[in-house]
Amino acid sequence: MAIDYSGAGFGGELPSPSTLLRAFREPIGSDRPDREVLESAHELVRCHEKRHRLLETAHADEATPDEVADCTHLVDKIDIKREDLVARIDEWVAANIPHRAGASLHTETLGAVIDRMAAKWVVAQLALGNTEPEPVRSPKTDGPSKAADGRGRRRAVAHRISEDRPRRGVDTEAHLQWYRLAELADGYRDLITEVAQHRRRLPTW
Repeated sequence: MAIDYSGAGFGGELPSPSTLLRAFREPIGSDRPDREVLESAHELVRCHEKRHRLLETAHADEATPDEVADCTHLVDKIDIKREDLVARIDEWVAANIPHRAGASLHTETLGAVIDRMAAKWVVAQLALGNTEPEPVRSPKTDGPSKAADGRGRRRAVAHRISEDRPRRGVDTEAHLQWYRLAELADGYRDLITEVAQHRRRLPTW
């Protein structure tokens, strides 16, 4: 049954940005109402990690034609699995998230949004030169900046490095990738807030 979001900050059934990012890093073990979304999000990260490794192998100078063909075949299989995971999220949205008739339709399904965030999560990790998770803060938690329409927004925090962690690999590229991930988290926050307030609806095709 769909959930009534009246007065809910994040809509009750939709995972917050921090919960979603945590699911990228580690499996969600608790029996949450949104468990299917979070499990799918975690698996999407694993898919993008495997996809990246295969593409690196295929593009290596020493790769043989047979290796390239094998990698291409495996990438195709991973992309099919990604489609299934995205569909799983969208089916959950269709069954659990109420939408007000006449609300603005978002251009992407929730599954597509999460898949894009999962891909950027992997790119950001690789930019740091490791696969260990780094905490991500939403752009709305740091200083003000201007959006394209001139309204005030909050700047993204690209990444945070703990004092006891070496700063190797933290360069301009890493900063850029973590900034972009934080921007996606900010956009996700805006989206689910508008869905909760019945000002936007998610496509479920």
